[in-house]
Amino acid sequence: MSPREFLYSVERTYPVSMQKLWDAWVKPEALAVWYAPTDLSVEKDSVQNEAVVGGIWTVGVSVPQYDMVAYFFGEYTQVIEHELLEHTMTYTQSLEEFQARVPSPVAHLVRIDFKEVDGGAWVSFSQYGELPEGEAPRAQAGMVSYFDNLGIYLQSI
Repeated sequence: MSPREFLYSVERTYPVSMQKLWDAWVKPEALAVWYAPTDLSVEKDSVQNEAVVGGIWTVGVSVPQYDMVAYFFGEYTQVIEHELLEHTMTYTQSLEEFQARVPSPVAHLVRIDFKEVDGGAWVSFSQYGELPEGEAPRAQAGMVSYFDNLGIYLQSI
């Protein structure tokens, strides 16, 4: 994989066990509940997640205010249980591209690091790639909302 430019990261500690946090990231039924900003939702039947090297992950996020679905998908490049999930990420608004898993020429790399800490488990989401000028802060703010949604999910289980 070619080197990519660091764009942003978001990190947070949750007062849960490492296993509970890990499962929230790797179980498809968990992603189907929380993997969207707090004001949006995951598109029905859009989640696939095989957290093994070469495995595929997919999520569609329903964005009703723009009458669209934001589709994300990629392939795992590294998986170390309770430590690291790394995968490519392609974004499209085309259901056909999503279903065919047509990778974008500007695919991104996402690195999700995990660590047990006093009082719970810590996770960091870092994105590498290219975004138009000024888009990285918006993407980071979006991921903060995803982390908020993850916190709501973790409190509910």
